[in-house]
This record gives sequence, C-alpha cells and structure tokens, in this order.
Amino acid sequence: MIIYTVRAFVMLSLLGLVGCVTTSSDSRSNVNKEKALEAHITLGMTYLQKNNRDGALSAFSRANKLDSKSAEAHQGLALVHQLNGERQLAEASFKKALRGRADFSMSGVKVSYGKFLLEDGRYDEALPFFQAASEDITFPSRPNALYFIGMSALQTGDKVRAAGAFEHALNLNDSLAAASIELAEIRFVDGDYAGSKKYLDQFTSNAKPTARSLLLSVKIERVFGNKDNEASNALALKNMYPYSKEYLEYKKLLVK
Repeated sequence: MIIYTVRAFVMLSLLGLVGCVTTSSDSRSNVNKEKALEAHITLGMTYLQKNNRDGALSAFSRANKLDSKSAEAHQGLALVHQLNGERQLAEASFKKALRGRADFSMSGVKVSYGKFLLEDGRYDEALPFFQAASEDITFPSRPNALYFIGMSALQTGDKVRAAGAFEHALNLNDSLAAASIELAEIRFVDGDYAGSKKYLDQFTSNAKPTARSLLLSVKIERVFGNKDNEASNALALKNMYPYSKEYLEYKKLLVK
C-alpha cells in the first residue's frame, strides 16, 4: 500500500513537472512570437520611412502571418497599398486593422484611416475617426488628430469648427506649424490682420518659409504699410518659388 502511494506520488509529481515544462515552453514561445511580431512591424515601418515598399510589404506580411489579428500589421499593409495607389486593398486592410487588436493605441490606426479618407475627399467619413483619436488623452499624437479635424472641417465649409480644432491643437503643441499657417490664413480672410500676423509669426518660428507663408506675409505687410518687409518677402517668394501659383498670384497683385 505504501509502495503504491509512493509510486502514485512520483507519477503525479512527474505529471506536474511535465505540465510546468509545457507551460514554460509555451510561455517562451509566446514571448518569442511577440518579439518577432514587434521586430517585423518595426522593420516594416523603417522600410516605409525609406520608401522601400517591397521591403515594407514583406515585413508586414510576415507580421500578419504571425498574428492575423495584429492591428499594427494590417495598418502597415494598408499604408503600403495606399502608397502604391491600391485604394481598395488599402481600405480593406484599414478595416481589418480597426477590427484587430492593437498592442498600443487604436487611435493611431484611426488617424491613418482618417487621412486615407481625407485623401479620397470623404471628409464627413473621416471626421469621426479624427474626433475619436483626439478624445483619447493617452494618444501622444492628439494635436495631429485635431489638426486633421480642422482640415476636414475646412473642406466641409465649417470654418468655425476648423478654427477651434486648430487652436486646440496649438494649445497642446504650440510648435505645430501646419495648424499655425491655417489659422493665419483664416484670420486674414476674416479681416483679423493682427491675429493673422501672430499665427504667421508662430509658423515662421517653427518651419521654413513656404510659398504660401511668403505670399501671406506680403499681403499682411501690405495691409500694415510696411513696404520694406513686403518687398523682402516678395523677393524671397520670387527667388525660392519662382514657378509657384503663389508667385503668379503675387504678380497679379502688382497690377492692382
């Protein structure tokens, strides 16, 4: 009876050890899989930044095989298809990403899909995705989401909402030049020239001059009668962007 009990105890102990080994092995396997998945996604994003679309497609495809529910893998595939002009494939991948499981924040996927819709001119469809991302206080790119709310609102003719979104974006990140130039333009059109100058100066302190910013500078300086500054910005526009539509618009101003 004692021998049977000892044997039974040994067998149970061995079974327990087998169970532990299996669990430990499974745990290591899961960790390795997660590391491989992350590596492929990181590699894919690196390839995208270098415009190596084939490399990115291969990396994201391998990530997708490791985890078919990875939102980041589907998002990566969507971005590659978007760059390749494969709109239907891109949208299908974006929708899979939105139904997937994100290791970080799903807000990044929502912004990417919103930008895709914005690019397609589907402004009303894009707005809810940007809005959802902007309400995620843990999302580090909230200012960008708000900027895209503003851009979508501008396209739908809602200038008040656009201005509010741009202002909110700048409250969160005052170096967001893209929002500054939009507000500078809105304020100028509204006749608030001082406000326009303020936001244009904010843009200039955070970004290099563009044809758009130089033309707006010319217009503002003309309003305030600062002829030297007007001439300086006009010369910069001519030298830096001689074939731009903004320079052509400036030349039309000269004959008025």
